[in-house]
Amino acid sequence: MSVTAHRAVVSPATRPRFNATAQHALFAYGLVLPTVLLLLGLVGYPFFYAIFIAFTDRVVGNAGHWVGLANFRYLVNSPDFWASVWNTITIVVASDAAKLAIGLSLALLVNQRLRGRGFFRSILMLPWAMPAFVVFLVWRVIYQPIGGGLNLLLTDTGLYSGYIDWLGEPSTALPAVIVATIWRGFPFWFISILAALQTIPGEQYEAARVDGANAWQRFRAVTFPGIRQVVIITTLLSSIWTANSFENVWLLTQGGPADSTMVFPVLAYFGMQTMQLGQAAAVSVAMLPVLAILVFAATAMAQRGVED
Repeated sequence: MSVTAHRAVVSPATRPRFNATAQHALFAYGLVLPTVLLLLGLVGYPFFYAIFIAFTDRVVGNAGHWVGLANFRYLVNSPDFWASVWNTITIVVASDAAKLAIGLSLALLVNQRLRGRGFFRSILMLPWAMPAFVVFLVWRVIYQPIGGGLNLLLTDTGLYSGYIDWLGEPSTALPAVIVATIWRGFPFWFISILAALQTIPGEQYEAARVDGANAWQRFRAVTFPGIRQVVIITTLLSSIWTANSFENVWLLTQGGPADSTMVFPVLAYFGMQTMQLGQAAAVSVAMLPVLAILVFAATAMAQRGVED
């Protein structure tokens, strides 16, 4: 082969080059890489380290040793753990059902053409806008057996002549926590559903009226399909937040009386107070499967909503 032909084979015009799309992709990955590394450091490392601690007998000031499933066996045999499971489920289910009913009702009401509805929307958002610790401290004062607002209301109206220790009795403590949790959280449902209602075209309601549909039929055929996606995502997010909520129980009852309001976050906090980091981490890890399912479900629902 001649020298000229050899140079033609390896000339710059025939050398392989990166595709423009591949170059853009590499450039994009390079821009994202610092953020990914930061997230791995700030989120990933503490997350996986907490899982590792759950399998050790670590205490404060001592690295501890690998104990396998010993901490989880301790939890399974602990009545406090099963009380926290039941109470957490009860608070999540009861409060979310009530928040859905209240939020939906208020959203449907305020979505009407009412005078001063902007004012009412602002007022209804106040429980959500207030700091959580202020909300539950106020409710603690309301629940006081002597001088508390609720007992004063009952005696002044003649509905009850004595005093009820709302947070000191196992039969009333959990319902009291649920009521305070509902009051704190219903504005999130209200504003989410209201935003979804305002995206439904008015022409659909007009067409339903022309077809002779009554109010309930319009709700089933027009309103509910329009807000269904938002209700599902709001339910999942609220369930995650409620299951992880600490201040509502701690500021009101600290898990008592007699574990009647014990929940996962408070149980884990007690483990931290006793310096038993391994057992406290095991409580958090025990919550992980359920919360992970809720997180993945919320993400999938949100993605589906974007694609729709």
